[in-house]
Amino acid sequence: MKADIGSLPLRRSLSFIFLILGLLLLGYVGAQYGHMYVEQRRLAQEWQKQQQQPAQQTADEQPAGKPAQATAVADDGLTRLSVPKIDLDSVVVEGTSDRALLLGPGHMRDTPEPGQPGNSVISGHRDTFFRHIHELDKGDMVLVQRDGKVFKYEVTGKKIVQPDDLSVIKPVADHRLTLITCYPTYYIGPAPKRLVVFTKLVKETAEKGLGGK
Repeated sequence: MKADIGSLPLRRSLSFIFLILGLLLLGYVGAQYGHMYVEQRRLAQEWQKQQQQPAQQTADEQPAGKPAQATAVADDGLTRLSVPKIDLDSVVVEGTSDRALLLGPGHMRDTPEPGQPGNSVISGHRDTFFRHIHELDKGDMVLVQRDGKVFKYEVTGKKIVQPDDLSVIKPVADHRLTLITCYPTYYIGPAPKRLVVFTKLVKETAEKGLGGK
C-alpha cells in the first residue's frame, strides 16, 4: 500500500506532463492547418485578382489612332488544380519540400509545367489536399488552369509503388499529369509506400476561370 500511495504523485505528474504535451501537439497541428488555410486563401485571392486583369497593350504598341485591345489574360505563373469528383480545388505551389507541401499541392521541379508536353508531376500530403485521390478511377477528370487556359486531363490508372520507384516520373513524349501522395492514406506515422494517379491530356480550352472557393 505504501508503494502505491507513494507512486500517486509520480502518476499525477506524468499525467500532467502527457496532457501538456498533447495540448502542445494539438496547438502545433492547428497552427500548421491554419497557416495552410490562410496561404491557400491568399493564393486563391491572388489568382482571382490576376484572372480579372487582362493583358492590356500599351499605347506605344498600338497603331496610331486605334484604342488598345484588352482580351488576353496575363500570364500569372500560378497553376490551379481542380478535381470535381473529390471536391479538390487548390492553387499549386512550386516545389515538393515539406515546407512547400504544407501550403498546397507542389509541382515537382525539373518536370514540365502542367499543360506542357511531357510528364508534369504534382505531389500532395495524404492528410490534407490529396486525402481523397485514392478514390479516383479510370475516366475521372482532373482540371488544370494556367496561363489563361484550362487543361482537361483524364485518369488512365493508378498504382502503388515504393518511394524509390522513379519510373512513375520518367519523361514522356505526350501530355501527362501525374499525382503522387503517401500511402496508405490513413496510415499512422510515415507511410511506407506511394500512391500514383496517372492522367493524360484530352482537351485544352481558353477560359476565364474555373471559379474558386
